[in-house]
Amino acid sequence: MSRRHPHGEHTDWCARDHRCGHDGHRSPSMIVDLPGHARAVLTRIRTAGGHDQAEIRIRVALADADPAARRQLAVLLADLDDLITRTAAAGRPHPRPNQHGHRPAA
Repeated sequence: MSRRHPHGEHTDWCARDHRCGHDGHRSPSMIVDLPGHARAVLTRIRTAGGHDQAEIRIRVALADADPAARRQLAVLLADLDDLITRTAAAGRPHPRPNQHGHRPAA
């Protein structure tokens, strides 16, 4: 039996420890580490309001020269924008085919 939490029963993926605090439920963190280059930490969260979210913290090594570092940041922001857009689209239901078997254009 799972123990009670101020925001309801723990989820199957909840860490059920100090990470799961007063603000909702949190999973154990998943880590991608590329030593000397980057580190990303992803945590699944169910907010106190019942919304599931992903919290992602990323550290990326930047070039020492400012123009190169700015280019890296521009690439990072563009890729994050694309990642967030594709992730949001993946959560939407697929349109149902019409009577002729065609799906409506997106």
